[in-house]
Amino acid sequence: MRRKLVLINPVNPARTGLTVNKSSRFPPLGLGIVAALTPEQWDVALVDENWEPFVYQDADLVGITAFTASANRAYEIAAAYRRRGVPVVMGGIHASMCPDEALRFVDAVVVGEAETAWPQVVADVEAGRLQRVYRGEWADMAGLPRPRRDLFHPGYIFASVQTSRGCPMDCEFCSVTAFNGRRYRRRPPEEVLDELETIPHKMLFFVDDNIIGYGEESREQALALFRGMVERGMDKWWFCQASLNFADDEEVLRWAGRAGCKMVFLGLEAEEVDALAEVNKRLNLRRGVESYAEAFRRIHRAGIAVLGAFIFGMDGDTPERLRRRAAYMVRSGVDVMQTTFLTPLPGTRLFERLRDEGRLLYSDFPRDWERYDMTEVTHRPQGMTPERLAQALTDANRRMYAWPVLLWKTARTLWETRNPMAAMFAWQSNVNYRNVARGR
Repeated sequence: MRRKLVLINPVNPARTGLTVNKSSRFPPLGLGIVAALTPEQWDVALVDENWEPFVYQDADLVGITAFTASANRAYEIAAAYRRRGVPVVMGGIHASMCPDEALRFVDAVVVGEAETAWPQVVADVEAGRLQRVYRGEWADMAGLPRPRRDLFHPGYIFASVQTSRGCPMDCEFCSVTAFNGRRYRRRPPEEVLDELETIPHKMLFFVDDNIIGYGEESREQALALFRGMVERGMDKWWFCQASLNFADDEEVLRWAGRAGCKMVFLGLEAEEVDALAEVNKRLNLRRGVESYAEAFRRIHRAGIAVLGAFIFGMDGDTPERLRRRAAYMVRSGVDVMQTTFLTPLPGTRLFERLRDEGRLLYSDFPRDWERYDMTEVTHRPQGMTPERLAQALTDANRRMYAWPVLLWKTARTLWETRNPMAAMFAWQSNVNYRNVARGR
């Protein structure tokens, strides 16, 4: 007898964030992997609220994931199934960081990565002995199944691909190390290349936190991936995430550009040393903020645009300092400007510190999780009131995303990169952030 698994990607109905733009929506890669791990005797459906609101459909098992800001929506959907006696399993970053909370609303939680845990979940469901908690291990990444991309909504402009997991940096505000570990793990380049050849999308997003990794072995594997894309004749346009060391090796940069890289996301966070020290941004601190300009120049020479992410709301921030930060973002070699509030997400040392110091503005959990989407002030900084901080970001966004600034930025990107497609990526991304800032 065939059974049915329904996988659900919930979206916070109170906030749109980047999903206000179709080009900033990305397929739920984790659910695609869960689908690929599910035995063939199960029929699998995927409900994706990035595109349409949840509508109940019959199931024998439900798998649901959620970011922190969409956790309440996940619990609401889970209740619709549990009322009908359908078991609900929750995984993903929020459930992994808050398993006890999640277990109040679902039947079982997968903590951590799914590959080593999901087969046991399915076997236990089939045997009628579903456990409460399953823990995934940080396993080797060779031989991972390809995600079931046939289940993703056809409206996604970008296909998402993952080549590595884990990060040794351990920044105070980041939960990556808690979820994926501090050991950097890579998939074999040949396996990634074989997967890329099955993807029809022209545009790709490499979701790795740092696509080139750390150390000589990672450098060689990244180089093998980029060269392989060129040698296999893949005609793709893509962007990725990386640390400042992305700019260290001009050979790697050159091959990334040749392989189709148009834009790289760099978590710069701040342009002043003490602000970087506050959040333990060690790699940027070691290099010094004066290294930013040279890094931008090297990346531009490879025909790649720079998306610079900056944080507002660190304890050392003041209205004047944030005005300087916005001015730096406008005049620097950053092509795309991202601003977010420092947000204490569960599972981070930042959350624990601000909670213990009584500085969280909203702590009625899980109800208040919907506020923790990086677009709202959620704590009391030391250098200004929450209201002054919110106004500082509003003022900065008004300045940075003015049309003359965006036009000038795009012209500069074209001049620096000599790459019209990189300039197009930069322009569209800045327009997306402008829409987010204006709530539309």
